[in-house]
Amino acid sequence: MNNYAYVADIANFGRTLTAREQDIAEKFIESACAKLRLIAKRYGVDIDARVAADEDYAAVVKETIVKSVIRALDSAADTSPPAVQASQSAMGYSVSMTYLNSGQSLYFLKNELKELGILRQRWGALEVYGNENGN
Repeated sequence: MNNYAYVADIANFGRTLTAREQDIAEKFIESACAKLRLIAKRYGVDIDARVAADEDYAAVVKETIVKSVIRALDSAADTSPPAVQASQSAMGYSVSMTYLNSGQSLYFLKNELKELGILRQRWGALEVYGNENGN
């Protein structure tokens, strides 16, 4: 199967990788490409054909893959991932934190999938009072 991005592309996007992270990134890239293909197929989009036909589309797919891999690598780091929500209490002291991508999974944001034309806004209407024939 085609990979839409490579480990070198991660460095081109400004994230330097250790040797250990490079090995992990290779596996993440393979998984991210397969996952993106499956998501696109579910919505009736042939992503391989679009990448082959349009260089700009291929560049956006590469960016999407790299961003998802960077998110997964950041959560897999030895340091704790960034907390997106935190709360503290007093006296009986309690701390509660919610971490961004604490499961170290690959995921794509909805806006990334919309940019690729995979997710589209759907609309519909229902005539409440019937049609003009009175039915």
